[in-house]
Amino acid sequence: MARLITVCLSLSLTACAPPGEQGRPARRDRPLLVSAAVSLTGVLETLTAAFERDTGTRVELNLSASTVLAAQIIAGAPVDLLISADLFQMDRVADEGLIRTQTRVDLLSNQLVIVVPADVTASLTSPAALLEPMFGRIAIGDPDGVPVGVYAHAYLESAGLWDALRDRIVPVRSARAALATVETGAVDAGIVYHTDAMSSAGVRVVFEVPAAEGPAIAYPAAVTTQARNPEAAERLLAYLQGPAARIVFEQAGFIVLEAR
Repeated sequence: MARLITVCLSLSLTACAPPGEQGRPARRDRPLLVSAAVSLTGVLETLTAAFERDTGTRVELNLSASTVLAAQIIAGAPVDLLISADLFQMDRVADEGLIRTQTRVDLLSNQLVIVVPADVTASLTSPAALLEPMFGRIAIGDPDGVPVGVYAHAYLESAGLWDALRDRIVPVRSARAALATVETGAVDAGIVYHTDAMSSAGVRVVFEVPAAEGPAIAYPAAVTTQARNPEAAERLLAYLQGPAARIVFEQAGFIVLEAR
């Protein structure tokens, strides 16, 4: 199975490149380094393991919040393939001239849900129920940058609830951190991805944001200009758009976007 690089990989990831190696052809034994949104953890572990078996190409996953991943690449991290959880973070990297624009594709979509700890019996008929006193603390990703938090903020704004709920919001560093905060009972509710909620026995979904009412969620992917193994990165990206990957993504609750 693909080795999981620590989720909290710092900007010192650039130290992975020994002095003088920049610009040299990829060595045969160099693993393919994929930086991906942490909400993709389970599916990418499964799919990259299959890709390794089929191709013999080793893959290492660097899983974190998309804000962190973008900052790492901008700082010079030798990443081969980036999969962000929103367009803005990919655009940040693209604006620096750090992706191969011809490889960029919107790979997946997702859906927001409101969750509570699994042992809580509350139910919601609408997001306005979050105004009830029992929901005193509500976890979302940091709305100033973490994609799931940006999406949650946009949804609450569109529903006319953000100002009323602002003081109850508990911002956290990633999608998985939002989920974990609800699982532990540290908050009364959270707004997370449908796919993350599906993977957890510690939360209960009490409201699904209708796709037509929620923000447009997209997971763009692209090979970077700093890639040490761009050919293998393009092969992996093509594999992730193939029929076998589609089954895995859909079983995990993701919405597979058609190539345009």
